[in-house]
Amino acid sequence: MKKLMTNFTSRTIYFGFCFLFVCSFFLLAEAAQNELSPEEQAEGFQLLFDGKQLSPDIWQSAIDGYPVEDGAVVCRKGGNLLTAKEYGDFVFRFEFLLPPGGNNGVGIRAESPKKDAAYHGMEIQILDNSDEKWASLNPYQFHGSIYGVVPVKRNAEKNDYHKPVGEWNVEEITASGSKIKVVLNGETIVDADISEFKDKPTPDGKDHPGLHRAKGFLGFLGHGDPIRFRNIRVKELQK
Repeated sequence: MKKLMTNFTSRTIYFGFCFLFVCSFFLLAEAAQNELSPEEQAEGFQLLFDGKQLSPDIWQSAIDGYPVEDGAVVCRKGGNLLTAKEYGDFVFRFEFLLPPGGNNGVGIRAESPKKDAAYHGMEIQILDNSDEKWASLNPYQFHGSIYGVVPVKRNAEKNDYHKPVGEWNVEEITASGSKIKVVLNGETIVDADISEFKDKPTPDGKDHPGLHRAKGFLGFLGHGDPIRFRNIRVKELQK
């Protein structure tokens, strides 16, 4: 009996440590959200969202349309949520979680929160490509495209490189002069030089007066779909 009790106690202690380890792992994983990694700190990234609030020192315009819920910025009323600072050449990293059929966008080099960034700047589309209601869109309107200007690389077998709806995706947008690169979950889906559109029309046939702006505001262009964002950070590139 004494030996059995000893074995029982040993197993209890062992499983207890395992349980604590697992709990600690998930707590650490949660705590790591909305923080810069040591590598990002060394590279010069700046955190734009701390998981608690959208600071008016960092953001402007539609702050009320994007409440913070469970450590994420959530598009509710939506609108143009742009940085208070202008950025020219940069690397912009963030994570997003799409609801079914979700639609939003990232405005880059935007002229003003009062103007449509797709034309007075650039819009990098955020979209649930898999929803049937978007099936008839043009190639330059799907997720990751420079809206109206540059189509995105797609792959139906790989769900256009998206995670399943309801899971977090990781995106990185790099703007360096006229070169724009979009990486979704590790896959490059846009790698373009927009200087080619100085002498020819854009694919949508519309006027894009802000396409070649050297700098502008950065942020999200929501339509009210409850898309979530977290781990939002930016690094300015030196010419």
